[in-house]
Amino acid sequence: MFPAPLLTLLLVLSITGSPVKAANSATSVPITSRLNFSNGTYNLVAHDRARLQALRDRRKHRERFLHVPLTNDFFIDTISVDIGNPPTSYDLVLDSCSANTWVGASTPYHVTATSISTDASVSVTYDNGFFNGDLYLDTVTVGPGLTVVGQEIGVAVDSEGYAGYDGVLGIGPVSLTLNTLMLTPNVSIPTVTDNLFNQHIIPANILGIFFKPYAGPRGQTGGQLTFGGTDSGLRIGDITYTPITEFPPASNYWGIDQSITYGGVPILENAIGIVDPGHLLIAISTEAFQLYKTASGSQLDPGTGLLVITDNQYGALQDLNFHIGGQIFALTRNAQIWPRALNTGIGGQRDLIYLIVRDIGTQIGEGDYDVINSYVFMQRFYTVFDATDSRVGFSRTQFTAANTN
Repeated sequence: MFPAPLLTLLLVLSITGSPVKAANSATSVPITSRLNFSNGTYNLVAHDRARLQALRDRRKHRERFLHVPLTNDFFIDTISVDIGNPPTSYDLVLDSCSANTWVGASTPYHVTATSISTDASVSVTYDNGFFNGDLYLDTVTVGPGLTVVGQEIGVAVDSEGYAGYDGVLGIGPVSLTLNTLMLTPNVSIPTVTDNLFNQHIIPANILGIFFKPYAGPRGQTGGQLTFGGTDSGLRIGDITYTPITEFPPASNYWGIDQSITYGGVPILENAIGIVDPGHLLIAISTEAFQLYKTASGSQLDPGTGLLVITDNQYGALQDLNFHIGGQIFALTRNAQIWPRALNTGIGGQRDLIYLIVRDIGTQIGEGDYDVINSYVFMQRFYTVFDATDSRVGFSRTQFTAANTN
């Protein structure tokens, strides 16, 4: 009888050594988005500050335990994932600032004929919870034709903070799994997308992401996640790509270089940012924020922490332009405001107009990040995370200039 670690190695080799088959085409799966009012009113600014501080702390301490809020937990985006044979279905929260995939927060993990224990322990601690557990290999299906054999998954022995959800599907770069294996912190864990590509199930290590803006109680939210490419039916025109920035710590994430203008006036040049739907609000450096505040005529609302404008000021808002990869991605006046139907959910007044741009808290070049291209940004632009060529892409959608808010 082989020792357990050697047996695991032999099984992995038997999987990876199977005959190579031609990659299938890119495949899309639905994203389900839920509004979370479980804790009463929601403080957008406080959440985003906590997530950003957690990312900064990760760099300073380089800890095994990653104190990062799981996601923006106002709009909670999940996909359905089947694991095992026979399969159990799990609702996993998407997170682009982590790369571990784990289950067992609510629905328990079921050992089946395809389950292989690795005898390794894995642990991730987030700002709003944690999980500690065991590392298994198992068959994971994230959509039609998207089945990985021998995917590394965490199985929670103990977890907290994820009531109503089953775990996390990490879609960040694979390097973010470093320091999560207890005994071998310098070993990374291939992501689901990595293995879909490595097993020739998808043609490229690419994720295409489409989020719909909030459209009222009767409107659809959510979106679509495409493994292996993009969905041309959800985007308009070509995709503009820009390389992952070379400047850490943004280079460890989906980080990009960019500049911002308001109307035709520069407010932030040669900036470094990350693309992260886990942040709800767009964050920009303090100097740029003050320029934006002055140009828009807005005032800081003490109740919500957001900028607020009058109806006349809304009519005079200019485009907020993000210069990325030689192209301009403009947030129209409507794209710069919080959905008015959700004002009371964030402690605001029904008849006020709140802006979705906040102060990142540091001057340009003084902090780790100058810009956060957040969830509200991604609701207006189709987004591509391309691990094959280490780049991020954007294109317009039918919602780029829509008056949904």
